Amino acid sequence: MKKHYYEIKVEWTGNEGNGTLNYKSFNRNHKIMADGKYDGIKGSSDPSFLGDKTRYNPEDLFLSSLSACHMLWYLHLCSVHKIVVTEYLDNATGLMEETKNGSGKFTEVTLNPKVKITDWNMIDKANELHGQANKMCFIANSCNFKIRHNPNTTAE
Repeated sequence: MKKHYYEIKVEWTGNEGNGTLNYKSFNRNHKIMADGKYDGIKGSSDPSFLGDKTRYNPEDLFLSSLSACHMLWYLHLCSVHKIVVTEYLDNATGLMEETKNGSGKFTEVTLNPKVKITDWNMIDKANELHGQANKMCFIANSCNFKIRHNPNTTAE
């Protein structure tokens, strides 16, 4: 079995002078970096947890990882099946539920890819490949909940 190793750096940049003295004494800002990447990603927590709404939060990044992984597998499968995709846009949604103790988890994600292909005759096959992409997606395979797909495929 082939193994892939990933390394990422997350640096907290939110110390406002008193560290984590209390829940409101610090901000949740951080930077996500990796060696050899063009730039860092500015992160924070969700505004519900005193985060900066202008920065990406872990939940945004989780949802975008699912969406991007699905898209990359889908595009690969389309190329293998000779389906020419000219546009792909996903407006993914996710639901995270908090528990009484403050923890939480995602309970559902829906991918809503809007895909444009060149051949009307391949629309059914193009839609079918979303199921295969879900089975191949590394991130989806790491989740403990079902990921739904609502594809909207058109041809030029």
